[in-house]
Amino acid sequence: MNFVMPDLSTAAFWAALWKIIIANVILSGDNAVVIALAAHGLPEKQRRPAILIGSLGAIVMLIIFCGIVNFLMTIPYLKLVGGALLLWIGIKLMTEEEEEAEGKIKAHGSLLAAVGTITVANTVMSLDNAIAMAAAAHGDMTLIVFGLVLSVPVIMLGATLIASVLDRYPWVALVGAGLIGWIAGDVIAGDGRFDELGPGGKLVEVVRPGSTAAWLDATIPHAEVVFPALGAAVVLIVGLYLVRRRAAKAPAD
Repeated sequence: MNFVMPDLSTAAFWAALWKIIIANVILSGDNAVVIALAAHGLPEKQRRPAILIGSLGAIVMLIIFCGIVNFLMTIPYLKLVGGALLLWIGIKLMTEEEEEAEGKIKAHGSLLAAVGTITVANTVMSLDNAIAMAAAAHGDMTLIVFGLVLSVPVIMLGATLIASVLDRYPWVALVGAGLIGWIAGDVIAGDGRFDELGPGGKLVEVVRPGSTAAWLDATIPHAEVVFPALGAAVVLIVGLYLVRRRAAKAPAD
């Protein structure tokens, strides 16, 4: 990775910058869902600061990961641990949304707690994004930083719109929680699986021997689909179970 002042007058720079922005907007759709779910339980006056800080946090994590992406790919079981964390976050956010929707609790949580949830979730979800972004930018950190910073408003807008939808249609939180579970399963199944630049500058998928991904590919047919679906099911089933159990205990308490 390198920081070099680019030549802003060249068409190549602007073409590459546009590619980075578009790629990040597409890859950050799931980040916007997490930011919206975490910020939705806050009072209105705290929601926008949470979305702003969460969006900036997502970008900072991407920049850091893009800079050390080669090191990250050598850490065994990193995605396995990250996927498990993401499952827990999905269940936590779902139970909070369900309880609020059923009127059992008021808008809850603090700005600090919401930002903490957003930061942890985006840290996990930025792993794959960083690998793709670093490959697309060919190691040019200046280009990566330019593109990521310029895409912050788009991420904020997406999170704000999703939070507004949650205000009107609380059931959408189930979809968001299921999506987080799906991503968690995908992260787990991708432990040891990454993309690298191959001949002609094309991204080529590589699976590290002895990794979780290698074992799953050899053991479970279509593991790349089975595990994301399983992750979504775990978040929804466990989340609903915890909500029902708390509701049943509430009268006694």
